[in-house]
Formats: sequence, structure tokens, C-alpha cells
Amino acid sequence: MHCNQQTIRALDDGRRERNTIETLEILGKKYNIDEIIPLKTSDICVAQWVRLKCKYGCKMYGTSWCCPPETPPSDKTRGLLKEYEKALLLCGSTTNSHFHRDNQKKRLVQMNGWKGAATLERQLFLAGYYKAFALVPERCPLCKVCTYPHDCKFPMERRPSVESCSIDIFQTLRNIGKDFRIEKDVNAKYSYYSIILME
Repeated sequence: MHCNQQTIRALDDGRRERNTIETLEILGKKYNIDEIIPLKTSDICVAQWVRLKCKYGCKMYGTSWCCPPETPPSDKTRGLLKEYEKALLLCGSTTNSHFHRDNQKKRLVQMNGWKGAATLERQLFLAGYYKAFALVPERCPLCKVCTYPHDCKFPMERRPSVESCSIDIFQTLRNIGKDFRIEKDVNAKYSYYSIILME
């Protein structure tokens, strides 16, 4: 009987990917990651208006190593996505009544989401997905005050956020048929999203 090695490899790769995602889902619970959705990078929407919101709607613009203009503009992000075929959408949820404030309590909640994405990126790397790279939720919470433009205190750990790379997370969710809502009550549980570029 003749075996098609390419077919066998594809089946093995599919099984390996499912097993890896199941492991990540277990680990992700620690970081309030409720769901991990595999997606094609062609489903990720990059839009210039997202960076415009950073520049004209956030005081972090030009003050952080993980925010514009230090992060890739839309054309560079589109180019980066062409180097990947698969990604993982990490869907988390949390409560943070300090969401609209700039204080230590807000930062501690943000840190959990950031650590989740960074930890799962590391696990993917160890599982053989050497190109794995996380785009974290919200802004970088590593330091109370960013050292920008001086040397970053955590150059190995810093990662850009989804939005800082001009990714329209809402259209991306629509592209894969995932429902979302924008929470109006600051005391309610809300969803946050990060993306890990996989391979």
C-alpha cells in the first residue's frame, strides 16, 4: 500500500495544532482568556483610522515604546501579516472599574491580559511555532511610567498592542462571525482581545 507522506504530514500538523491550542486554552484560563479562536491572517483587518484614534484620542501617543509612532504603521502591519498564514485570537474578559482612569489599579488588571498573551506566545514558541509573536490587549502596563524615549526597562518582554498596529479588532471579529458588544457600564465585565501571529 502506497502512503502519501504529504497527507500524513498534514494530518499530523492538524492534530499537533489542535493539541497545542487545547494546552493553550487550559493555560489561558489563568489569565481570564475564555476562548482561543484560530483564524487566517487574511481575516485580520488593518485600517488607517485605528492609528488616527491613537494619535488624536490617546495621551499615550508618542510617549511609549509600545504605542505609535514606535509601532508599525498600517502598511508595515499589512506586510507583516503577509509573512504569516495563521493566527490565534485570544478572547478574554474581566472587570475593571478603573478602565477610564490612569492609575495603578487599572494597570494591575491590564497586566494580567498582557501576561496572558505573552505567556501563550512563549508556549507556542516552545511547541515549535518559532515565528509566534503576540499583539497584546490595550497599552503596555510593564512600567508605571514609560522610560520613552530612553532605553526600555523590559526590551525582551515589550509587545505592541493590537490597536497600535492599526488592527481593526471589531471588523476582524465580524470577518470571522464573532459577536461582540461595546460595554457602556464601567463596572460590568467587558471583553478584550489579543492576537498571536502563529505561522
